[in-house]
Amino acid sequence: MPRKNEPTERQCAVSRKVLPIDLLIRFVLDPEGRVVPDLKQKLPGRGVWVTAAAEAVATAEKDRKRVFGRGFKSEVRVEPGLEKQVDTLMERAALQALSITRKAGELVTGFSKVDAALRAGPVAGLVHAIEASEDGVRKLAAVAASEQETANGWEIVRLFDSTQLDLALGRSNVIHAALLAGSASENFLSRVRELEAFRSNTALEETSNAADEVAQD
Repeated sequence: MPRKNEPTERQCAVSRKVLPIDLLIRFVLDPEGRVVPDLKQKLPGRGVWVTAAAEAVATAEKDRKRVFGRGFKSEVRVEPGLEKQVDTLMERAALQALSITRKAGELVTGFSKVDAALRAGPVAGLVHAIEASEDGVRKLAAVAASEQETANGWEIVRLFDSTQLDLALGRSNVIHAALLAGSASENFLSRVRELEAFRSNTALEETSNAADEVAQD
């Protein structure tokens, strides 16, 4: 989120299109002159903004002199795998947000507890490990369809394997989880949307309609 009196739009250094900052990733220089992502958009110094899409970040790395050299007006270092670095940071942020849902009491885990939560009242979404059996996923979907009026509008998260879920939640063998309504769950789902959009290059679709204006950092 922009700080008070700061612009809410910036120019992508790759496409030269002006976009809302929610659709952009800010990069800054660390003390050694290396380009690093500033996902929270809070680090000091000059920033270079790139569309929040894997393809755009990969292009920025490939064309580093034009994108980052010109943007920072200096010689810069770009470590190989900038796209992967961003992806890893976004994934980590999502898992940290998931951990907070547990601490906030907005998460239940285990097939039987998820089943019970679905029958007890509205939930915000479901999380399944990548390796979850299709039978288990299907059974919970059936319960949701019969018990939840808004089941079709839910978000189903299936981005993380069981090991990642175990580490995030401090439990073992996490395969299924239900998100209960609350701000922590919504924050987690927001981080998931950002990660999915980055991987699928969704934000690039916005550039076709964006005004070709210049926004200074």
